[in-house]
Amino acid sequence: MVFRVLVYTRTTGYRHDSIPAAVGAVRALGREHGFEADATEDPAVLEASLDPYAAVVFLSTSGEVLTPRGRDRLAAHVEAGGGFVGVHAAACTEYDWPHYGALLGARFERHPDLQPGRVLVEDHGHPATRHLPPVWEFTDEWYDFRSNPREAAGVRVLACADEASYLGGGMGADHPLVWCREQGAGRVFYTALGHTTEAYEDPDFRRHLLGGILWAARASEPAPDRDRRPASGPGPS
Repeated sequence: MVFRVLVYTRTTGYRHDSIPAAVGAVRALGREHGFEADATEDPAVLEASLDPYAAVVFLSTSGEVLTPRGRDRLAAHVEAGGGFVGVHAAACTEYDWPHYGALLGARFERHPDLQPGRVLVEDHGHPATRHLPPVWEFTDEWYDFRSNPREAAGVRVLACADEASYLGGGMGADHPLVWCREQGAGRVFYTALGHTTEAYEDPDFRRHLLGGILWAARASEPAPDRDRRPASGPGPS
């Protein structure tokens, strides 16, 4: 059955040049995997009912992007079973709304210069990571967070940054980058990756993003690739 996701890209702070490519990638993934993606930057859309959407995707949003009514609608949607997906600068969003920080699991603090590094996949039992190698070479901004999301309620860390593989990391040996959690009856997925336009052309990153969206939406998940490491444990129910 076809489902719908709402891709929200409003920015009132820094705006990523990769946003058009990111929206295009989500729409392409939808065409390939049986979902429809509506994209908007209009906060009024989130003031209306979000019932038509299996998941809401904050795709490199930044700053204060919701009205008070929109905040209430989003919180209620997730509590009632809707999915929420945060990508990259979604962690730089809604600093004035405490519930958003709890929903996401952590807030952005800083990042070093864009550079290659290594992602260490610690949980292959999730559709966003089960196709990835144990060590994933990637180029990004390697976000530091104000707190370690591993300490937030219900967070399941999926992948971390290897700070020994790049310059300027500030969180130390335990540096989560990708995680998921449940909020009420809903599911929340976040990946700190996705700064560059090139990321959205990368098959591994696209599969990573797809897995997060499908998991949050409680939709069918792609089968593991045979040429990748198999899941190390049972997948999510």
